[in-house]
This record gives sequence, structure tokens and C-alpha cells, in this order.
Amino acid sequence: MKSAIFIPVTGTSSTPLTSRKKTSRPFGQQLLQYSLIFISALLLVVALIGEKGLLELVRVRQQHQALEAGLAQVRANNMRLRNEVKRLNNDPSSIEEIARRELGLIKPGEKIFIVKDIPLD
Repeated sequence: MKSAIFIPVTGTSSTPLTSRKKTSRPFGQQLLQYSLIFISALLLVVALIGEKGLLELVRVRQQHQALEAGLAQVRANNMRLRNEVKRLNNDPSSIEEIARRELGLIKPGEKIFIVKDIPLD
């Protein structure tokens, strides 16, 4: 004769799940829980869009990159101007070139021919 072994399962009850009585927390504990949730949400919002939040950090980094690019451009222009000043101080032919081009000066003995009706490129 075979014998059957009965093993009780813990954690089950004979009452259906829908008819279990809900255990309610005390009002103070619920208030504390909701307060913590509200404060956490508020801190998250401030961290994202506050005065020193994530969005402000992204905006400041973009502004910094734009200023760095502008600074590099100004430095390059400054270097070009310094080179031009050196060239004008040390090379008399560069001064002559500017005088001829911008002021229309000529050397003694040169003649100027003005040709009209020629389209300029």
C-alpha cells in the first residue's frame, strides 16, 4: 500500500484575494510618505530647471563654446594685424603698394592711362 505525503503550503489562505482586509497605515505615516514624494519631485524639478540646474548648465556650456570660438577668431585676426604692422614697418615696398592702390600715387616719370567703358570684373 502506498502512502501519500501531505505537505502544507505556507502563505496561502482559504479566503480569496479580493476579500482580504486591507491594512491601512496610520495617517502620520501616510503624510510622511506623501511629503517625501512631494519633496523628491520638487528637488528633481529644481535640479533640472533651477537657477543652477541641468538646463542652465547646458546653456552655459554652449555659451562658453561660442565664446571660445569667438576668442580664437579674434586671436587669429590679432596675429594677422601684427604681421601686417611688422611688414609695414620693415618693408618699404609694401607701403608703396598701399600708396599706389589706395591713394593713386605714382612715381616721377610714370604716366597714368585712364581707360573708360571697360567692364570691371
